[in-house]
Amino acid sequence: MSNFPISVLVVEDEALVRMGMVDYLEDSGFEVLEASNADEAIAMLVEHAEIRVLFTDIDMPGGIDGLRLAAAVRDRWPPIKIVVTSGHRNVTPDELPHEARFFQKPYNPDEVAAVFRAMTRL
Repeated sequence: MSNFPISVLVVEDEALVRMGMVDYLEDSGFEVLEASNADEAIAMLVEHAEIRVLFTDIDMPGGIDGLRLAAAVRDRWPPIKIVVTSGHRNVTPDELPHEARFFQKPYNPDEVAAVFRAMTRL
């Protein structure tokens, strides 16, 4: 396993939810980038090749929701691991990109972080 921190992009339109998860992940040793919508997320992915995990909410403003963002990331950046979350709907594995995971809100941040680590283990 690498000594470098795992780089995670958190995409969440609700600022307090995003800030809480970013703080938790940073305190847990992750390198964290953040975006409030899919357009910002794509710009971050283009700029930061070190991102290894995408953690995105489904319901966001703009033309691209979290599921479409996840599909775009799987197509353009296949090595990035994807975790999707929502407090408004439950998602079946068939709706997710290959090897993506889903967490219903409210989620346990410890469980989410454990999945990030497990998904990125070499």
